[in-house]
Amino acid sequence: MNIIIVGCGKVGCTLVEALSSENHDIVVIDSRPEKVSALTDTVDVMGIVGNGVSHTTLKQAGIETADLLIAVTGSDEENLLCCVIAKKSGHCQTIARIRNPIYNEEKDFLQKEFGLSMIINPELTAANEIAKVFQFPSAIRVDTFAKGRVELLHFKIGSNSPLCGLKLSKFHATLHCNDILVCTIARNSEEVIIPNGDFEFAANDIVSIVAKRRDAIDFFRKIGLEKNRVSNTIIAGGGKISYYLAKSLLMSGIKTTIIEINQQRCEFLSEQLPKATILCGDATDKELLSEECIEKAAGFAALTDLDEENILLSLYVNGISSAKTVTKVNRINFTSVINKLDLGSIIYPRVITAEYIIKYVRSMNNSLNSNVEALYKLEDGKAEVLEFLLKENSAVCNIPLQNLKIRKNTLICCIYRNHQVIVPSGQDCMMPGDSVMIATSGYNISDIKEILED
Repeated sequence: MNIIIVGCGKVGCTLVEALSSENHDIVVIDSRPEKVSALTDTVDVMGIVGNGVSHTTLKQAGIETADLLIAVTGSDEENLLCCVIAKKSGHCQTIARIRNPIYNEEKDFLQKEFGLSMIINPELTAANEIAKVFQFPSAIRVDTFAKGRVELLHFKIGSNSPLCGLKLSKFHATLHCNDILVCTIARNSEEVIIPNGDFEFAANDIVSIVAKRRDAIDFFRKIGLEKNRVSNTIIAGGGKISYYLAKSLLMSGIKTTIIEINQQRCEFLSEQLPKATILCGDATDKELLSEECIEKAAGFAALTDLDEENILLSLYVNGISSAKTVTKVNRINFTSVINKLDLGSIIYPRVITAEYIIKYVRSMNNSLNSNVEALYKLEDGKAEVLEFLLKENSAVCNIPLQNLKIRKNTLICCIYRNHQVIVPSGQDCMMPGDSVMIATSGYNISDIKEILED
């Protein structure tokens, strides 16, 4: 697929790295020569120094034959204009990054009037991910499928967990949880395992399970990880993610306090979020945190602009309280080190954004078998969990799963049919219209038939 990416900032670079690994032909455009050179020197892409709004620049990038243009510059207006010119110049699909809360309120109108295929708001998307974790704090990450009806829950095994040393073959009999399916195990931030019956759980493993909410609550209670939904939250930093998160939490009835050092930003937040408590101060001030009873907080989100501050704040809060902590990290170069720290749930906004766009790119294949409905990457892309909506003539339909020749390192996690969640057995069949969750490790797919051996 021919893809043009306008903007070589954090999100643009993450997109280039992810999409280039999937064998797309990519051209990047940015007005900063050093940004373009940094990408073309490390990734096999073509770079153009110029203004992405310029028709001449877009023509040079091959807009007339492009399949997709993604505008992720720092300016919402530039992204919108770039997409409009691209639509006029060629016949490609367009995706724009829109961050302004005012525009976000009008995104449906903008998408329709500007002919956009997709609008992505990284800050809103990250805030939604954090809100899900605060709603279900037993998990360190919550991914949703089937329009929110099915959840993939990730949790970390503690050193005293009853799971330590337990073989997967004895999992259901020991814990009496037949409606829980173990999908993947991330171990030592180096590998993601799709386990078989001989697999043995160990401390510090990151386990992902598929379950209905009530079954998951019962399971977490049995392994000593039961936590109630947070009742109050302190947010360090008053940026866009904090704004969207506070808005969501307040709507859910969760008392929310934001600590922001910039006076002007505090005034904006006070006007826009009248039900929130806005404090003008330094979130790294221990006395201020103590005055706000951080020791008794149910939830804490470190969302300042500095990764170092966020990491230190979460480590400090985890040391003095039992709060559910969320840590925002922008840089992804040291994930193997960061994942070893006690930071609670870690949010990488640019990675979340890239996942949404990659899902759309794969769905453009217009397969006869299935559509990609959702996609989540695990451990820097070492594994993926995807949702497919099966079509009438899909090659995998109406065949018992035990008779399908499924590739190694592949697991059919869940089938959602007629408002029912099915944890599949060998006798179950996938049917047209089903939403099916698939976990893969070591390879990428864009069509469900690709889970079958050649």
